[in-house]
Order: sequence, then C-alpha cells, then structure tokens
Amino acid sequence: MDDEQPPTQLTPDDDDAQSSGDEDGGLDWSNLPGIARPVIPKRGEKDFEPKPGGGSGLQIHVLDSARSAMFDALRTTRTISSKTVSHAVWYPNIGRTHVTLAKGIHFSSMGHSAPRPVADENGLEKIQKRLELLPEETIYLVERGSLFCWKDSGMDLTKAQIKISGAPMTVQQVYAEMLGVEDLTLERLQVYTYLKRLGYSVMRTNPPTPYHPTPPPWPSQNLQVGTEVGTGNLSHSFLRRHKVALYHPDTTKRLQMKNNSPYQIFYNLYKPSTSFKRSAPPVPDFQIVVINARTTPMPTLQELTDLFDVLPELPPPLPRIRRPLPPSTPTSPSVAAAAPNLSSSKPYSPPSAVQTRPSFIQRLFPWVFPPTQPTGFIRRPHPFMALKAGKKLIVIAVVDAGSISFFRFGQGEFTEWPVV
Repeated sequence: MDDEQPPTQLTPDDDDAQSSGDEDGGLDWSNLPGIARPVIPKRGEKDFEPKPGGGSGLQIHVLDSARSAMFDALRTTRTISSKTVSHAVWYPNIGRTHVTLAKGIHFSSMGHSAPRPVADENGLEKIQKRLELLPEETIYLVERGSLFCWKDSGMDLTKAQIKISGAPMTVQQVYAEMLGVEDLTLERLQVYTYLKRLGYSVMRTNPPTPYHPTPPPWPSQNLQVGTEVGTGNLSHSFLRRHKVALYHPDTTKRLQMKNNSPYQIFYNLYKPSTSFKRSAPPVPDFQIVVINARTTPMPTLQELTDLFDVLPELPPPLPRIRRPLPPSTPTSPSVAAAAPNLSSSKPYSPPSAVQTRPSFIQRLFPWVFPPTQPTGFIRRPHPFMALKAGKKLIVIAVVDAGSISFFRFGQGEFTEWPVV
C-alpha cells in the first residue's frame, strides 16, 4: 500500500496553469460581496442548471446561492473617483457635446476644437473655440464612468461646483438621444468602443464638420479603372492591354449604387504604437467598414472594386533577413590544416557591399562627380508574400448581434510577379 503524500503548496506557475485551465468555467460571483474594493472575480466551477425531473438539494442550493451572489453584485452602486470625471453638455440641435471640464488622458485622442458663438457678460456674441465630442465619443466616456453629461435645456444648476445649463442625463438617455445622430448606428458604436478598449485611436474617415481634423491626403498614385486577369505564361503587355471592366455601363446608375452601398469606409484606425496627435492625425494604419451581418449580404466584386479605388497602394513586404550561419570548426586534422582561418575566434561578419574604385578623372575632379552609394546585395521581396499581403487593404467589421468579427480583404495583381 502506497504511503499517502502530504499536500503540496501551489507555486505561482501552477496557479497560473490552474486559472488558465478554468477559463471555460463560469464566474464565481460569491467572491464579490463583502469586498471593500471590487475586483474582477476569478473563474470557478461551472454550475449546471438542474434537469426538469429535479436535482439534488445540494445542487439547487449551490445554484440559488450563485444566482443571488450575481444579482447582489449587479445591484451594487457603481462608484467612480471625482478627480478623473469630466463634465459636458449635450446640444441636440448641433449633435455635439461641449466639454466644460476635461480631466484624464482620454482627450489626447478624442474630441476636436470647434469655433462657436458665445455670449459674454454684456450680452454680446463672440466666436470662441471649445472642445466638442462626437456622439460615439460621448457614449463611450459616459458608459465607462469618465464623463457626466447634461442636456441643454436652459436651466442653470447653481448648486453645482460648475455652472452647467441643463438636466443630467443617464446612460439610457444618452443611448436614446445620441444613437442615430451623425450616421451613428449601434453596430458602429460597438466597433468603436471595442477598438477603444483595446487601445486603438479611432477617428471618422469623412469629417462631419469642416472643423473636424483630417489626416493628410494619400500619396499621389495612378489608380487603375479595371482589374486585370490572366493565366499561364502570357506576356505582361498582352495582359495590360486586355482588362475586364467591372463598372456598370450606365454611369449614373453605377454612382447611385455606389452611394447607396452599405460598404462605405467609416473609421480610420491607428495602432497604439503610432504617434497620434488629435489636432493633426497622421495617415491611418487601417480603414474600417462596419456592417450588420443580419441585414447586409457579402460584398460583390463591384463593391470591393469601389473600395479599392479610393485606397492607396501599399509597398510590398520587406524580405525576411536571413543571417548566414558561421562556418563550423573542422574536425579532421587534414581539413583543419588546410583551412586554419576557419577556427578564428572573431565573430563572423557578412560580406560587405561592393565598392568600385574611382577612376583617374573622378579623383582629379571630385566635385564634378557626385558620390555614389556602394552597391551591395539587393534583396527583392518574395512574390508569394507580396501576393498574400496585396497592394491594397481594407478591413470589414461584421457585427452579428453584438459579436464583432474582422475580415481583411486585399487586392493583388499576379502580372506584377511573374512566376513562370
């Protein structure tokens, strides 16, 4: 009979492995009540619903206690710090939120300055710039507890620390008032809040007002009208002369279909590592189209072509740097005697660039001939990696009842990378 081993203490690595193994389980809401500072509950054992025939008394008791703990946690009052809460007033007539008190770091990548007429103490109007938020930015800050919003109604709150004319708005009222304003849908709001929580900077592609900052224009390029097709080892000149037109013969009808298409670029996306300035945003890293999966079908070839026509051509991906392996030390004495330099202790260095010796005329008149860069080994991009990445890139965010999925569509050209 084996001796019983005493229980061992779990190390931090074992604790992490156990917590990662319980990811499929439900949340243990019983850890929340009684805690002075709420924390994210750890995952515990999943409580299954009893069968219609009846379950054990212990199972019913566990389910009731877990359900009660969840309801108690949801009923608790949400508290926020007054040091990080901003104040703003919502103006329904212009569809903007005026930030009267800005706190926190959110406004480094959110909001824009707009000149508005303001009445002074004498009743005279003057133009003054103020910080304003779009509807999706307001909903995001109010929902996360970083903004107190009032609705402009001509009422002056003198008891407040800051004089704000309006009535306070709840989260439900903010949703009801701002959804549908400035082409904001529930799907676009969900994509915006999801990307902001991940740390991205999100801005609208088409500015709603002339005062909204816009990124610089794309570099000049020659946009092609058609999409080239070809197979086999046909010549490039033949393929470039024979293009398949994807446009509708009726130009007016085609433009109407393009404007009514749900596949319109709505957001510019910036990575967290991109240096972003609110007043002068750079060229976006990605551009996103937001659609509803329940009402929008798959994009047609014409809709994808219309999207690619307004996008810039991306440079091909850089080739992967392959470092040459240093020569191994020979084992045979005869080989070692024949190649004594291979056993040197100096680190191996790749071959340097080829430098051409200047001629006599170039040495005699150096100011006439500009200096030339030394020619080295030119690494060309891999054709398969370039075809996989594509020349143009568009991201489509598909929202299916709150579940968000991102799909990347790229446009490539096989005639630019001859394989045969």
